[in-house]
Amino acid sequence: MAQTERFSNLPEYAFPRLRALLSGIEPGDSPMVMTIGEPRHAFPDFVGPVLAEHLGEFGKYPPNEGTPDLLSAISDWIARRHGISVEPARITALNGTREGLFNAALALCPTEKRGQRPAILIPNPFYQVYAVAAAAVDADAVFVPATAATGHLPDFASVAPETLDRTAIAYLCSPANPQGAIASQDYLEHLIQMAETHDFLIFSDECYSEIYRDTPPPSALAVATRMGLADRVMMFNSLSKRSNLPGLRSGFAAGGPDQIRRFRTLRSYSGAPLPLPVQRVSARVWQDEDHVTANRALYLRKHAVADRVLGNVPGYFPPQGGFFLWLPVPPEIGTGEDAAKKLWAEAGIQVLPGAYLARDTDGENPGRDFIRVALVATDEETETALNRLKNCLYQGG
Repeated sequence: MAQTERFSNLPEYAFPRLRALLSGIEPGDSPMVMTIGEPRHAFPDFVGPVLAEHLGEFGKYPPNEGTPDLLSAISDWIARRHGISVEPARITALNGTREGLFNAALALCPTEKRGQRPAILIPNPFYQVYAVAAAAVDADAVFVPATAATGHLPDFASVAPETLDRTAIAYLCSPANPQGAIASQDYLEHLIQMAETHDFLIFSDECYSEIYRDTPPPSALAVATRMGLADRVMMFNSLSKRSNLPGLRSGFAAGGPDQIRRFRTLRSYSGAPLPLPVQRVSARVWQDEDHVTANRALYLRKHAVADRVLGNVPGYFPPQGGFFLWLPVPPEIGTGEDAAKKLWAEAGIQVLPGAYLARDTDGENPGRDFIRVALVATDEETETALNRLKNCLYQGG
């Protein structure tokens, strides 16, 4: 059977690649898995009772765009958190933000831009759904370096003007997955003005926005709103990281009226609406901040552990947000794949090679010499694992 050409150059997904890489290697110590960003903290204790109260609504078809209560709860949260007014008509519920980040490209990417094939700008390294979305709409994926030299944020200013002129969408993740860098207000203002000048949309992936050290990360939509350019940004967020509810698959997109209208139209045909009981729970969770504050405090403790254990490692970048470490691999060890095999075989630590989260450009892969480490275990487990990792890779610093 013929392979679909537009997806023929997609590499195998990161986690099957990792299983193949480590196949046949026995762990050298008690296994500690630090690969996937799956929160392990407790979710709010009211989730179960609210869900139980509305179990009967599994027997009803839910509204695709979200119930009025859910959309109002999200609107209120945006106002509290970001200080802007986004009416419910400019919000749509999502079955997790990955679905939204993909389907928004289907809904909003033109078939051509200024008579040319459209381009989609993607940070490199990046969350892999961005590249699949570009392939699905037959756009040129332009991978923009996000390295230590660029502050671990994509250097959009380095993109050629002729490429910007045919750009339809630019993806941005802040706090960044995997590096944990945060886009400042100045950075966002510059990018939004670039989007206005060259007429493209910004898809702002803000899933890690509630896990930060000191200052709450600014939202691209909030910055754009204050610039009078709200229609340039689509904001995506969810309850997965904020509230430790990745299995709820509950997120949202917010943006300009026209963008949300077109997005809702597509999703009315092809989207997967959230079951009504899930929408009831989600509305309640967006209304509560106490559990978010407590959750952030737990991550801050793990950030402190990482700083203490790894702070003297050359090239260590303390994450400013999120819960991943983006660690450089010593040259004598080799690549991120070499480090992953060594850590598993000698220390029982499972990490993700950085190359699996990036793409080759001009023969170089910006993730090749890095590993991603998820800080989702307890403080004690995290400290044990990071000490093992340090002793294995960095010889005790």
